Amino acid sequence: MQKVIRRTALARNQAQRKAIRASKNAEREDLKDSLRQRFAYNRLELDNVRAERERRREDWMRGPLAPQRDAGFDGKQFGALSPQALNPPVIPKHLRRKYVNIAAGDRVCIIKGRDQGKINEVVRVDVTNETVMVKDVNMTDVHFPKWLNEQHGNNKPYNTMNLPISMDNVKLVVALDDPATGQTRDVLVEHVYGGEPFLEREQGTETPRHTRYIAGENIEIPWPRSEAPKFKDEESDTLRMEVETPSWLPSLHSAPFPPSVLDELRNKFSKYRTRHDPEFVEAKKMEDYRKEYLQSRSLLTPKGELIAMLQAKKQARLAARRDANGNLIMDDQTAGFVEKFLQERKSA
Repeated sequence: MQKVIRRTALARNQAQRKAIRASKNAEREDLKDSLRQRFAYNRLELDNVRAERERRREDWMRGPLAPQRDAGFDGKQFGALSPQALNPPVIPKHLRRKYVNIAAGDRVCIIKGRDQGKINEVVRVDVTNETVMVKDVNMTDVHFPKWLNEQHGNNKPYNTMNLPISMDNVKLVVALDDPATGQTRDVLVEHVYGGEPFLEREQGTETPRHTRYIAGENIEIPWPRSEAPKFKDEESDTLRMEVETPSWLPSLHSAPFPPSVLDELRNKFSKYRTRHDPEFVEAKKMEDYRKEYLQSRSLLTPKGELIAMLQAKKQARLAARRDANGNLIMDDQTAGFVEKFLQERKSA
């Protein structure tokens, strides 16, 4: 039985190590994909900036002979960005920040980019790539395919839209009361951290569950008010009364499914199982008892008695060489050698 327990524990530890290695490999592959997408996204921005600089220099050098770029096949989409600019690369889950301290409805200030210094309201927060969209900020023309424009009923070949902004490029703007004057003024918060208490939110709202504070001051920053969406009941919807009615009640008198189902799902004598059938356990116990009995019978033979006597004498000799504390006692020859060595060291 001890072998079965030991084999089960070893198999469980091995499975855990395999799972850890697999998770690390998956995280490494996610990081590689994220970096590859990030490089492609940055390359798209750099290519757009470089192409625009070349166009401006060409227009300045040629003057009236410069090409008319807003005409021809590419005239309708001249100056518009690709739809790929609206989709920043996704950040792997193990690299995302633990607490997102910005929600839709907050007022933020842009601290980097062409709209630096502007303050407006957050429209949308994307946790997967840690970006926000600010109202009437970072606007640009985006060119969409013709079929997509027709699907949304847009006649123009481009749309003016908000580009996502990284959360690192915005700072929260909070209205605080000045203790000296008593007036309320907007304060640009440098650092915000999240923590307890964790509160329950209404179903359908995107407000985070944690609480956010101003770092260094421990002043709580309230979340913007968000209303839960109102769902309209349709004829095909299931009534709430039917959903909340329990259809199965657990009981200790009967198992949720027969034991034979578990044997069908997994091998009955698998080494990964921690629970075995009583018959299998009894068979292992009888095997251990049989082994102990055979060992006890071997001691009754002359050879077994001789081996037991030799082992007992060996243990007695080892015990005689130890003191009351269990430490080994040096013999006279070793003690004399040590004493002689110490005396030579002193005389030298």
